[in-house]
Amino acid sequence: MTKIAQNTVVSLDYTLTNDAGDVLDKSVDGQFVYLHGSNNIIPGLENALVDKTVNDEFKVSIEPEDAYGHKDDSKKQVVGREMFEADSPIEVGTQFHAQSPEGEMLVITVTDVKDDEITIDGNHPLAGERLHFDVKVTELRDATEEEISHGHVHGPDGHNH
Repeated sequence: MTKIAQNTVVSLDYTLTNDAGDVLDKSVDGQFVYLHGSNNIIPGLENALVDKTVNDEFKVSIEPEDAYGHKDDSKKQVVGREMFEADSPIEVGTQFHAQSPEGEMLVITVTDVKDDEITIDGNHPLAGERLHFDVKVTELRDATEEEISHGHVHGPDGHNH
């Protein structure tokens, strides 16, 4: 029986909730697929999946340090409205994609709007949260050499970069 280990392609059904029990995300019908051991999912969930097999079901709570980290106040800043495109709607909760100085893609969330001063937060929206997963492993297979070299799963028709 195949167990989840390095370079296993894993399909999951899951429900993600916060401490209050609010559903934050959900995936059904094996639609969530990742390459185990390639840092494609949060470390706490990846660690909890080691040695699981098809049809295993479990619940796990992941602390912030093993999920999206703790909130980092240095990722918050006030910028001028001119930093945004003129026709961009800017209101609390609006999210934008941006690139960090290191080239990493970030999701930036607007947290306050005062005239031409916009407060933005570069923390992941789930930073600081304890995450609760209800998981079922639906399918496993060995990764292809191409998937291993690329570090992610490819669809049935391959993958174009």
